[in-house]
Amino acid sequence: ILRDKRLDALEALVEEQIIRLIALRAPVAADLRLLVAGLKIAATLERVGDLAKSTARRGLELSEERRSRVSASVIRMGREAQKRLAEALDAFASRDSGLALQVWRRDVEIDELYNALFRELITYMMEDPRTIGAGSHHMFIAKNLERVGDHATHVAEMTWYVVEGEPIAEERPRGPRGYGEDAPG
Repeated sequence: ILRDKRLDALEALVEEQIIRLIALRAPVAADLRLLVAGLKIAATLERVGDLAKSTARRGLELSEERRSRVSASVIRMGREAQKRLAEALDAFASRDSGLALQVWRRDVEIDELYNALFRELITYMMEDPRTIGAGSHHMFIAKNLERVGDHATHVAEMTWYVVEGEPIAEERPRGPRGYGEDAPG
């Protein structure tokens, strides 16, 4: 929670440095793609930080509760989201478009974990209404983790763009429509 302001400051610093580079160097082609991707990735990581802060706050609330059977599912989902983000950042750092594409294609896995966890939480809360408070915190945490997976996918897309010089041509893999998603329209 306390490190969120530091992350905000780092994003502002990256933005300032990239704008200075664009203004002073007038980069083109691959260099310009890298700088634009850097701006977008910095903003994405700042958003991940905001999600982490929200998750930590809810975790503090949950620390007062007895550990529930859904906690293990949330932890598993958190590890997967963290792993996916690390892979996306590794792909960017090494300019590995193949790894970026793998991360991008696997976004559906986190979505499926979220949908399964959502159903599990609803069942858990229906069985024992006293768990609704903790269950609600778990739901928000799960949605935050699903969003981290989406942000990892965005980093992967930016990496592909930097390396290959064009957006990924495929349609983003999607699982069945999940809970908490906007209706088509």
